[in-house]
Amino acid sequence: MKSVLAVLSVVGALVAVWYLAAIPMNIQGALVEAQRAGVAVEPEDAAQRRQMGGLALAVKNPQVIPAVWALKRPRLPAPHQVAVELWKTTVGKKITSKRSLVYHSWVTLSATLLGFAIGTGLGIVLAVGIVHSRVMDMSVMPWAIISQTIPIIALAPMIIVVLYSVGIQGIIPKAVISAYLSFFPVVVGMVKGLRSPQAMQLDLMRTYNAGAAQVFWKLRLPASMPYLFASLKIGIAASLVGAIVGELPTGAVAGLGARLLAGSYYGQTIQIWAALFAAAILAAVLVGLLGLVERVTLKRMGMVR
Repeated sequence: MKSVLAVLSVVGALVAVWYLAAIPMNIQGALVEAQRAGVAVEPEDAAQRRQMGGLALAVKNPQVIPAVWALKRPRLPAPHQVAVELWKTTVGKKITSKRSLVYHSWVTLSATLLGFAIGTGLGIVLAVGIVHSRVMDMSVMPWAIISQTIPIIALAPMIIVVLYSVGIQGIIPKAVISAYLSFFPVVVGMVKGLRSPQAMQLDLMRTYNAGAAQVFWKLRLPASMPYLFASLKIGIAASLVGAIVGELPTGAVAGLGARLLAGSYYGQTIQIWAALFAAAILAAVLVGLLGLVERVTLKRMGMVR
């Protein structure tokens, strides 16, 4: 109960700050709307208002503050505006509609899961090779680290152009970008996990005359499970980001990235924020599902009660 109250308190504080931040961000638009409606504002000259700060304008015009939370195209939408947009585009639309966030989320989710599967498989294979081969440890690991220093927003168009030039289109380019972002945390986490057994445990396996394969399956792999699931949670979130970023350079018409693009083209900030929250909710669901799988798996292995 205390934890629930703590979470609600934090959420309430964030929502309050959000409402307060919307006042100086949207006050200029609210004053314009008020003037059109015949309401007196200070100062009346628009040029003078542009030179003043948002807080100063709000202090001089407290009568228009409620309007800052009801603008059709605000700079910063109010929380209730984003919530209403989410409701309209999820519950209020058929899931097959091109205006449904459920439809767009599924398009992005498809690329996310494919990229996550590719990145996870590649990461585990590389981690096993790094742990068992000194050459791979000295050569592959540094390159894996260096690869993450390249900004994905710059690399994504290059990947898409190269794949398009060889006739690979559709979901594959987005999945490749997702895999690029998700494989690194899996590599790092899995390497750490496979190396987590203590020297005494390894010596005990050698005492039993266990081979390398037996050490891997009976000791290293079980010991790596907590590390693997921790890295998978990071990887699935990174994979979702990669899928969204992969939709931006292509001018996609479907997917959460496409919703972000459409909102930016037409100045629909409420639509942009709704798509961002949909992505955040989708990431939370995916991480939550992985957490459930982790708990069941580790419980069957006797690692949690």
